[in-house]
Amino acid sequence: MEYFLQQLINGITLGSIYGLIAIGYTMVYGIIGMINFAHGDIFMVSSFIALIVITALGLTISTGLGLTILALILVLVTAMVIASVYGWTTERLAYRPLRGSFRLAPLITAIGISIVLQNYIQITQGARVKPLQPIIADGYTIMTRVDANGEFAVQISNMQILIIVVTIILMTIFSLIIAKTSLGRAQRACEQDRKMASLLGINVDRTISMTFVMGAALAAVAGLMFLLYYGVIDFFIGFVAGVKAFTAAVLGGIGSLPGAMLGGLVIGLIETFWSAYFSIEYKDVAAFSMLAIVLIFLPQGLLGKPEVEKV
Repeated sequence: MEYFLQQLINGITLGSIYGLIAIGYTMVYGIIGMINFAHGDIFMVSSFIALIVITALGLTISTGLGLTILALILVLVTAMVIASVYGWTTERLAYRPLRGSFRLAPLITAIGISIVLQNYIQITQGARVKPLQPIIADGYTIMTRVDANGEFAVQISNMQILIIVVTIILMTIFSLIIAKTSLGRAQRACEQDRKMASLLGINVDRTISMTFVMGAALAAVAGLMFLLYYGVIDFFIGFVAGVKAFTAAVLGGIGSLPGAMLGGLVIGLIETFWSAYFSIEYKDVAAFSMLAIVLIFLPQGLLGKPEVEKV
């Protein structure tokens, strides 16, 4: 029971990171009906930006609590701003000029931007992994088991608490933005019918650009959380995390924000439990197999709505 609870905490933490990235995928797909395959690499770039700023500030585990909080806020804002610029640029270069073209054209361009970002980071930062010493340490012991095999403690670290709390807060904020604000209404209108939304006075180009910016900002948060949690990054993490997050978005129901978060949690839990109880080499096989099984019985995903074609 204790070992199961520990893996549950680890899986929720990993799933929260996947969910933050998946929201960016699902927001873009919900409006323009296309997948932004450069999104995972924007997550990767933002993690490198966070590492550079943390190194420049000299932030370490011995830094005082107040200074650490202020420094991390500065790191987060910097990463979000720069990642948002990358997201906006992706939309302007890969999607807007090709919006009226056949559907594969912007997809191919986005993959090209993904490759450019990977090689850009590889050239400027090197191909080796970049480590970061822990900044947020300590945690809490939930329960302890003592038996013939020794002592096992179920722990939740402060970093895991931070990731889960930040994910819940951001999920709530973005859901309220979509549901209650004028930007959210414009996004929902563009999702239903871009041409009609334009005729009604909505600036479709600006709305789509803002969606890319919001998705990139969320990817930046995920990038910082990933860096602080795992303490090691390289130029290839964007591809791996991007594929997992895309899988999470499809599993939860592409176009649904709660679905993206639910899909991220499911993928994170499957990977964690499979690695804990079975072979870690096949954790990706388990995650993608679950996706295939769900889509066989629920083609729209767990929380997605089936498309109704009007005649």
